[in-house]
Amino acid sequence: MNKLLLICLLFSVSGISFANVIHKERSLYRNIIVEDNYNLRCLKFNVKTSKTNQSCLYKNNPNKLVFNYTKLLFSSLLLLENPPENILIVGLGGGTMSNTLHQLYPNAKIENVEIDPAVIKVARQYFSFFENDNITSKVQDGRIFVKRAALKKQKYDWIILDAFNGDYIPEHLMTKEFLQETKTLLSENGVLSANTFSVSELYAHESATYKAVFGDFFNVRNRKNSNRIILTANSALPSGEVIVERVKKLAKQLSPFGVDIAQISSNMTSTSEEQDWSDDTKVLTDQYSPANLLNQ
Repeated sequence: MNKLLLICLLFSVSGISFANVIHKERSLYRNIIVEDNYNLRCLKFNVKTSKTNQSCLYKNNPNKLVFNYTKLLFSSLLLLENPPENILIVGLGGGTMSNTLHQLYPNAKIENVEIDPAVIKVARQYFSFFENDNITSKVQDGRIFVKRAALKKQKYDWIILDAFNGDYIPEHLMTKEFLQETKTLLSENGVLSANTFSVSELYAHESATYKAVFGDFFNVRNRKNSNRIILTANSALPSGEVIVERVKKLAKQLSPFGVDIAQISSNMTSTSEEQDWSDDTKVLTDQYSPANLLNQ
């Protein structure tokens, strides 16, 4: 971990903070805060139960990624035979992922879907979120966007699910029905990655739900924290030999962004070999949602 980031986190845990709030507003959905802490700028959502970092950047090196989960998302490229041409990101944050993908694949079309217009505005103003003819942002609920895109028969090579409301993933974006709808948007060899956590009370139910829709998937984790990426594809998962070859091709390309793809690949485990939840775990549905579970 970057020393400056570690120091900032330690002060945060101890209750001491040098953060300077440079922007604060109440949107339709949440309190939005932008803080500068020395070289680190962070977007936070302040809800009833917590204040959480949604996106951060190093002001003196915006290209270098801060968060572990963002770096873990690049494991998705190990499942793609060719560079992605059409990418869908559900949940914008500060637009870090979109900006990075544009630098990697300047000709790719990237659609960002964000329910809160205030988040898009803040991403543009404080995090240099970049848009052009190929990179767009749409103010819409992710579930509605997916339904309409399916009717239009749109296809994506890479879908990233990264929508958080401050507490956790919105529950209507976790169900079997939603994932089935999203799966129809994947191109023939398309890949889907979802940002979630390994310590969530919903861990087993999330896992069972993804397996019910996609079959076996990769868990991608950093053993030092609670980040987990669920990584799956519309086709068969690649073998270990294929992944090793793709790591070699991607290592130099991803290094400037602080992504050690070799290290990340070593933390990928397939549920075909390691399933850490019970086979009788109940799948999340529109009728049996996270709220039903957490309020028991």
